[in-house]
Amino acid sequence: MARKIMCMGTSSHVGKSILATALCRIFYRQGKRVVPFKAQNMALNSYVTRDGGEMGRAQVAQAEAAGMEPEVDMNPVLLKPTGNACSQVIIKGKPVGNMSAREYHNGYSLKAFDAVKESLARLDKEFDTIVIEGAGSPAEVNLKANDIVNMRVAKYLNAPVLLIADIDRGGALASLVGTLELLDEDERALVKGLVINKFRGDVSLLTPAIDFLEEKTGKPVLGIIPHIDQMGIDDEDSVSLQEKVSVEEAAELKIAVIQTPKISNFTDFDALANEKDVSLYYVKEAADFGTPDIVILPGSKNTSEDMLYLDESGIARLIRSHAETGKAVIGICGGYQMLGEEIQDPHHTESDLDSIKGLGLLGMVTVFSDKKLTNQVKADCQDMLFMGQTIRASELTGYEIHMGKTEFKNDTDLHPFTIKERSRKACHDVEGTACAMGNVFGTYIHGVFDNDDFRRQLLNAVRLTKGLPALANTRNVMAEKQQNYERLADVVEQHLDMDKLEKIMSESSI
Repeated sequence: MARKIMCMGTSSHVGKSILATALCRIFYRQGKRVVPFKAQNMALNSYVTRDGGEMGRAQVAQAEAAGMEPEVDMNPVLLKPTGNACSQVIIKGKPVGNMSAREYHNGYSLKAFDAVKESLARLDKEFDTIVIEGAGSPAEVNLKANDIVNMRVAKYLNAPVLLIADIDRGGALASLVGTLELLDEDERALVKGLVINKFRGDVSLLTPAIDFLEEKTGKPVLGIIPHIDQMGIDDEDSVSLQEKVSVEEAAELKIAVIQTPKISNFTDFDALANEKDVSLYYVKEAADFGTPDIVILPGSKNTSEDMLYLDESGIARLIRSHAETGKAVIGICGGYQMLGEEIQDPHHTESDLDSIKGLGLLGMVTVFSDKKLTNQVKADCQDMLFMGQTIRASELTGYEIHMGKTEFKNDTDLHPFTIKERSRKACHDVEGTACAMGNVFGTYIHGVFDNDDFRRQLLNAVRLTKGLPALANTRNVMAEKQQNYERLADVVEQHLDMDKLEKIMSESSI
């Protein structure tokens, strides 16, 4: 039976995922066979495993920190909001249908807990340490009866809990005390330690607060984790978009990512944002559009509704004007579909709209079906004309998540990618579309910008149009991720009482 530790928070976005990631790397460095776990995620930022299963992005980062391949058992239940208080429900990596919040919480969630128990049983046999993440707060009394991700998991496993608060947002002491007060007695007994996260300043000034907390709650404060700037670790919650660059800044290259209401997989652009010659910002309103060199339309969980938003907000007009001047426009997945002439949804897979006009920048029509395609892919980019340059890159890696089939209507458009492998099966399929003018292209491949050579070639093509010299690629995104996990683990290990934590975990596993 594996040792276990569970990270819960006083609210969303207090650092549960990051602390769990740090613990995964710390235990991995100790030689433990450690695995991350979160029973249920609600997020639009998802990932596809090698076997074609869909899971939350946070457990992917945690798996990487633990030195292993992501698997759907690490996140057996994923909810992807579609709008109107509804979500697509994904169990063990596969969609089982769309449900309203009422339908799910009042009827289905406890059935979904059977999948949670199945996943836990396998992980408990195969690993010696499980790092578990909760969601939101365990003290939401209106949701507690049917909650399957917080205290139900802790009680099922008799797992010791670390309760985490974010001091950077204020009210950390009150949130810790209040959360504990709202827990039942048996739940409160499982909380073995408190953690104060994102602290800035002189730790000695917190001494009175720590003394108060320990006396008031009877729980030890195991750590005060400092605020860590630019962690470089994938986010899962769209709340984190508020902390990203949201205004146009001075840089040699400016990239505007359109932040539609149902934006998904926004981590696709982190590798671009981390380039030294790039200022990447998010655009929610037409007034924020600025003067970008590149406009990117991201993935979407509701492409039709997001296209309607672009039209009504005036952003669609700005994108068309940007493309007409010869500047670059790129679409990923749902954003790729929006670049076409029309999006049809005859079965109302995503919305009540039968069809909606696209931006008309690529000669294609997308028709939605009720079958979702989820695959990891390997691809080549062969002779793609982009901004007057030819881009060639081989062995590109990424993944597909989409429900639409795109039909090509314009013979002058080009198809720059060739998928050579899909979910570990060899193939030879054309993918993506680029206009003959060479300034607009789209693809279904998420993660394409994580490919270092392709990313730098693309940026250099735009640099040359501005009279700037091409730059050599000096980055390795995957190596940077590993360095960031190491840095995070170093900080947490220094500021968390690991001896007390080890004792707590050992005592609970007896």
